[in-house]
Amino acid sequence: MPVLGVIAPMALGFAASRAFFPDHALLMHVFVGATLTATSVGITARVLGDMNRTGSVEGRIILGAAVIDDVLGLIVLAVVTGVIAAADQGRAFSAAAVLVIVAKALGFLAAALLVGRALSRAAFRAASRLHGEGLLLTLALVFCFALAWLAARAGLAPIIGAFAAGLVLEEVHYADLLAREKHARSLNELLEPIAGFLVPLFFVLVGLRVDLRVFARLDVMAFAAVLTLAAVAGKQLCSLGVFEHGADRFAVGLGMIPRGEVGLIFAGIGSGLMISGQPVVDPGVFSAVVLMVVLTTLCTPPLLAWRLGRRPAPAVSSRS
Repeated sequence: MPVLGVIAPMALGFAASRAFFPDHALLMHVFVGATLTATSVGITARVLGDMNRTGSVEGRIILGAAVIDDVLGLIVLAVVTGVIAAADQGRAFSAAAVLVIVAKALGFLAAALLVGRALSRAAFRAASRLHGEGLLLTLALVFCFALAWLAARAGLAPIIGAFAAGLVLEEVHYADLLAREKHARSLNELLEPIAGFLVPLFFVLVGLRVDLRVFARLDVMAFAAVLTLAAVAGKQLCSLGVFEHGADRFAVGLGMIPRGEVGLIFAGIGSGLMISGQPVVDPGVFSAVVLMVVLTTLCTPPLLAWRLGRRPAPAVSSRS
């Protein structure tokens, strides 16, 4: 299912982009397709939690598939940005170069999980023996920035390193440090003030890049509408890979629709990529992608609540 959740949206996004902008560079169409592979499960998880469906068959499938989708989407992002960077430097496209980028991304994630977990466990164990407050948040930020920096040094997007840091930092590693704190709070709670400060800035930066004048162009609005339909249809196609008994495939597909902040990060990275001094993603295409992200994010909660509300909570959810 996760493979379908990457291939189908990317193919539909590529086809829509090429149909509307046949004169644009081929790599622009590829990147637009790549932005549709993203999945932001935060909103879906909130809806599932509010409806007490997180432990349902659909909830488990959506949450599990979204994580795998994110990993595959980051690999696609690494490949596309690597190919665009090579084209900007005048190097010819080759299948071998793509394989090298894929191997590099997979190798980085594997090394981060294996080595990073061991380092995380050792670092937090050592920190639990030190005197002082605030060590949990400090070490967590060090891991995040260090892995993001290492990903950039490896020629990958820093978001890949940050994502790996999130996978590495497990609560069992810092349980002793957490128990020692006078006012113990989980890492998620400690990060909330930072997120509350930085997340609005991120959306401000994205908004500043959106040229409102392009929304007066019929071709851009039509492209945004078709791209949104492609984003929805692509995730519905991925639900065809659901074979678990009793699962509502349509609900699973709805839960995978929102692109959220992940789609905006992809679009932001694309707006900064250049080939021969020209942006790969022009302002019109960027604005259409942002509109697609907004629409898919807003439509998911009511649609998912409507679909799941049609059926009673499964026995698995009630026993849990």
